[in-house]
Amino acid sequence: MCNDHNHNHDDQGVDRRSFIAAGISTGVATGLAGVALAATGSSEAQAATDNPYADPAKPALPPSDVTVTVERTALVVTDPQIDFLSPDGVTWGVVGKSVERHNTVANIGRLFAAAKQVGMTVAVSPHYYYATDYGWKFTGPLEKLMHKIGMFDRPSAYDLSDFVGSGADFMPEYKQYIHDGKTIIASPHKVYGPQNNDLVLQLRKQRIDNVILAGMSANLCVEAHMRELLEQGFDVAVVRDATAAAMLPEGDGYLAALTNFRYMANALWTTDEAVARITA
Repeated sequence: MCNDHNHNHDDQGVDRRSFIAAGISTGVATGLAGVALAATGSSEAQAATDNPYADPAKPALPPSDVTVTVERTALVVTDPQIDFLSPDGVTWGVVGKSVERHNTVANIGRLFAAAKQVGMTVAVSPHYYYATDYGWKFTGPLEKLMHKIGMFDRPSAYDLSDFVGSGADFMPEYKQYIHDGKTIIASPHKVYGPQNNDLVLQLRKQRIDNVILAGMSANLCVEAHMRELLEQGFDVAVVRDATAAAMLPEGDGYLAALTNFRYMANALWTTDEAVARITA
C-alpha cells in the first residue's frame, strides 16, 4: 500500500486486515441460514441451507436474455484490484471465502481472455482513493470502513509512488489484458456506481449497446454499475461467478446482490455461458 499521504485515519496502529476480519466468522453461518429459512418454504429450506445461492425451482419472473455481438458488446470489469481479489488485499478477511467459493479470480481472467480473443471492447472501471478524499465531510458505513483500512489508497491522481503491487494495483494476472493499449481504463469511480466517471461516455463512443458485467464486489460496485448502465439504456448481462462479496454479520453481500441481479439484469450467466457466447 502507499505510504502516509497526510490524511488522518481514525485507527492509527490498527492492522487493517485484522480489523475487518476480527469476529466476522462468528454468527455469519447462523445468520445466513436464518435468512434462507425465513425466505423459503419448508421443502426449499433445506436446499437453501445447503446452497443459499441456488436458483429457485419455479421462477416467477419471465426470462430475458442479451444478444452478444462483438461489434456492439463490451466486457466491463469493476475493481479487478488486489485489495479485493488477493489474500494480500485489505478486504480478504471478509471477501476471501466468497472469492474462493465462486472461483472469482480465475473466472474474471477467463472473461478477459475470451473477450480479447475475439477483439471485443473491454473496459475496466477502477476504484481509487486519493489523500484529498479523506477530507470528505460525510460518508456511509462502507465508505467509512474503506477509508479506515486504507483501501485503494493512492497519494493523488498524478502520483504513482508505491503503486505497483499495492492494494490499488490491478491483479498481476490481469495486467496482460488491461495494459495492452486497447482496454479502456475509465477514470475512477469514487463510491459505487459509474455516474461520476467516464465509463458510459467511453462505451457510447464505441457504439456499445450491450454490456457483460463482472468484477467486485457483487452488492456494491457491480450492482451499482448494473443499475446505472440499465438506466442509461444498455442491455446488461451479469456474470454471477465472476464476482463475489463480503460476508458480515449485517448480511451476505453476494446473496443480496444475486437477488437483485435476478430481478433487474437482462441476463444472469455463469462464466461458462458468457465465454461460450463471447467466442461463438
